[in-house]
Amino acid sequence: MTIVAVFVTVVFTAALVWSETTDSPALRWFKMVASTGFIAIALSVGAPSSTYGRIVLVALALSWMGDLLLTYRSRPAFLAGLIAFLLGHVAFVSAFWSLGVAASFALLAAIAVTLIATVVFKWLSPHVGDMKVPVVAYIVVISVMVVFAFGAYGSGASVLVPIGAVLFFISDLFVARNQFVTPDVTNRIWGLPLYYLAQILLALSTAN
Repeated sequence: MTIVAVFVTVVFTAALVWSETTDSPALRWFKMVASTGFIAIALSVGAPSSTYGRIVLVALALSWMGDLLLTYRSRPAFLAGLIAFLLGHVAFVSAFWSLGVAASFALLAAIAVTLIATVVFKWLSPHVGDMKVPVVAYIVVISVMVVFAFGAYGSGASVLVPIGAVLFFISDLFVARNQFVTPDVTNRIWGLPLYYLAQILLALSTAN
């Protein structure tokens, strides 16, 4: 079942990337099947049987909702999608916290992530207009997620946790670039595979 779910997610991610380059009307369907795939992966590896897994399922469900909202290209839909993903990152933070967080790992990650997040904010700041507050909130929350992911790894969590969190962070840079800086299909060609790989890894990290 897990192999099938991973296969479906990968295939429909590839179809989604293709649809982005051709403006296919099937784009929304490809995206939502791929997103349903990462939830199916978590379910197939036993996520509901642990506290960590159940919280990750909530995070994945919020990501699914964010994915749906972002298939609509309006500003209100983007803002709603941003909120869904922000809440998803909060859920991921809670999940990582439930695994235990090694302070030394978290501190080192916090130093690096704070520097990177500062650069990202300076890059985006001239372009976000009246969305500065939600953008700052999002940067803070996803940065905290990455820090807690490394902290959880230092406490014995799977290496899939920090790798997934970092890939998620990077994929969101392409979303931000596309929305605020340079709208271009290249952002989606790079960002979508990174995003789905991140979700696959985080889903697999719930295995018991």
